[in-house]
Parts: sequence; structure tokens; C-alpha cells
Amino acid sequence: QVQLVESGGGLVQAGGSLRLSCAASGSIFSIDIMGWHRQAPGKQRELVAAITSGGSTNYADSVKGRFTISRDNAKNTPYLQMNSLKPEDTAVYYCNVHSTFTNRDYWGQGTQVTVSS
Repeated sequence: QVQLVESGGGLVQAGGSLRLSCAASGSIFSIDIMGWHRQAPGKQRELVAAITSGGSTNYADSVKGRFTISRDNAKNTPYLQMNSLKPEDTAVYYCNVHSTFTNRDYWGQGTQVTVSS
């Protein structure tokens, strides 16, 4: 049974920083894309950042220059460094990985990030 568990969320003032991690348990083989998504109340889940196995990254326009995604392939773990946080970054953040071995996406249960003004 594969499980992803996010950590690092919390309450922070505007302008502050947080670093999200996503620990994987169980066996996941051949992960190509790792990503972070978020969902704010009343809004659809959106992609925040993604990183390929080769290290190519993609960011939502709203977080470019503020957020940095990275990955530890040995641990099957993506990270999200979030700087200069804004109240509009408030959301539940989910990590996601895709396995080319099973051709499945795996999701964490989410971690709350709240940015106060």
C-alpha cells in the first residue's frame, strides 16, 4: 500500500516562508513527475509546481520567483520551498507523484497552509 504524507504546513504571516515535504511509504517504482497542487476554499485544485525525473520544473504563474520545487529521488520525496508567502497562497497543499511502472498517480492527504495578512 503506497502512502504519501505531507508535512511542513502551518500558519505564517505574509512575507514568511514554509517548506513542505512529502514522505512516501510503500514501494513506488519509476517515478517520473512529482508535483504539488493546492486547493483553496471554493476553488478548484490547481497545479502549483512540478518537476520531472530529469530536473525540469514548471510553476504556476502566481508562484514563479517565490516557490521552488525540488526532489530527492532516493527517498521518492518532493519538496516545496515557499518564500514571500501571500494571503492568497492559503490553501490545502497536496503532493502528487506519477509512476510510469504502474501508470498511476498517487496523492497525499494534504497539509493546510494559512497565510495571515
